[in-house]
Amino acid sequence: MVQEKAGTRPPWVGLAAAVWVQLAAANPYTFPLYSGTLKAMLGYDQQQLTLLGVAGNIGQNFGIIPGILCSWLQPWLVLAAGAMLCFVGYGPVWLAVTKTVVGMPFWVLWTALLLGTNSSAWLITTVLVTNMKNFPHSRGTVSGLLKGYVGLCGAVLTQLYSGILNKSPANLLIVLTLGLPLICLLMMYFVRPCTPATEDDESQHGHFLFTQLACIILGLYILGMTFFDELLPKTRMANYLMFGVTVLVLLSPLAIPIKMTIYRSVPKIQQDQLVSPQESKAPLLPPLYQTQVSISDSSDGPSDNDDDNVNMLLAVGEGAVIRKRRPRRGEDFEFHEALVKADFWLLFVVFFIGVGSGVTVMNNLAQIATAAKNNGTTILVCLFSLGNFFGRLAGGAVSEHLVKSRILPRPVLMTCTQTIMVITYLFLALALEESLYPATACLGICYGVQFTVMIPTTSELFGLKNFGLFYNFMALGNPIGGYLFSSLLAGYLYDKEAAKGSSGTTCVGPYCFQLTFIILASSCALGTFLSVILSVRIKPVYQMLYGGGTSRVPRTSLH
Repeated sequence: MVQEKAGTRPPWVGLAAAVWVQLAAANPYTFPLYSGTLKAMLGYDQQQLTLLGVAGNIGQNFGIIPGILCSWLQPWLVLAAGAMLCFVGYGPVWLAVTKTVVGMPFWVLWTALLLGTNSSAWLITTVLVTNMKNFPHSRGTVSGLLKGYVGLCGAVLTQLYSGILNKSPANLLIVLTLGLPLICLLMMYFVRPCTPATEDDESQHGHFLFTQLACIILGLYILGMTFFDELLPKTRMANYLMFGVTVLVLLSPLAIPIKMTIYRSVPKIQQDQLVSPQESKAPLLPPLYQTQVSISDSSDGPSDNDDDNVNMLLAVGEGAVIRKRRPRRGEDFEFHEALVKADFWLLFVVFFIGVGSGVTVMNNLAQIATAAKNNGTTILVCLFSLGNFFGRLAGGAVSEHLVKSRILPRPVLMTCTQTIMVITYLFLALALEESLYPATACLGICYGVQFTVMIPTTSELFGLKNFGLFYNFMALGNPIGGYLFSSLLAGYLYDKEAAKGSSGTTCVGPYCFQLTFIILASSCALGTFLSVILSVRIKPVYQMLYGGGTSRVPRTSLH
């Protein structure tokens, strides 16, 4: 039995610690910083380097095992396993780059990178599952924050590499081997299951708003340093000061539990008891259970079947009769039970289409810019990355607002964004030069929204008990979609168009990606249609969970 930490402050301490765990989980994003050194020092060709990148992608996205273990083990144990993978994985890479070990076989390095990047899946799964359970009434906001921070922390590690580590791949690998596991070990005590509130707390909104603002400030700060890099001073002291500002912003979520310690507030339940002591004698049940009790108590008199019901309950209690039914949507599902549900596969396919088409653009930004005769590849990458960040952050917050104020299913946001993606892909297919920059930013936003809508929707439909496993299975839509849409579709069509020209493997002109964009637009049109079906099907679930004006969490979904 997992022990819960009582009180209102521990969940916020855990969320602040999760931000730093996300810094460690961002380690796969550093591969481009040392891949060139790997190629030069070890004499690898481009194909071997690409295979190492594939190992990183597989490791980063394979989280089925930690997803299962999160349902059985304490969070600190899963975090410790992630820290160990980070150490075991990046250690051999450092030994190879520094030539401490000469002649390391390629398969050893490939396996090491697979293990090192797989630590990211363990760390992200742990903090996401734990914090979703600690804040069950703000699942969209929590998922948006954590997924936003992990993207930003990749830029933080890049800032560390450029400013503090003097662009030394060997020094960066030392940080990945020793520094990041140490952060995990220091934070794992604070990422713990806590007793969640049984009803929505108004004070949480202000705290989440503060954390979101800190995340936005960090994003804008890093973006400003990226764009104005040439104008910034290059002294060592200036680098330390600028990175110090980044560290302070990362520490800012700690201000919430500190404030709660200094200015203690009376919980809402205690206030209600003080105002109406007679009502305090009633049992304090979650709203969902209160609704069920009120329905049964609203009858005019005893039912004819009361004696039969009592006898049945006694038989169940004595073990003479076992009552078993399949879970309903909104309750806790076992994995095999969800696999036969149409909603499960509808959500997976909609997510697969949204992220698969988006990652295709992200992976081919350099070739898209070349085909459009545009030299702003760096600007395109920054626009897509910034859009992805804001999409993740806003997707969680907006979906949270929609379900609580309008009782709209979260996949409605998938419908809206994939409709926008259809229009954007058609504009890109027309090869309008002035549409390239806004289209890239727009696709980045829509791509980010898919993640922070899928995550809370999965937990609301199939419960929090096995959420880690469900989340990681759904997340497989990202690499699978990237492989099918990017490698097989876009890569094949690009090479086919390039072969028609005289520039060898490089394609220039509007036809390089035109058919690809049309197919992606058609795919997103299908995703829009399926998301409408999904939203209509699960509307009753959201009416049950949020119809009373506050979030309703079944007790089985808690720790």
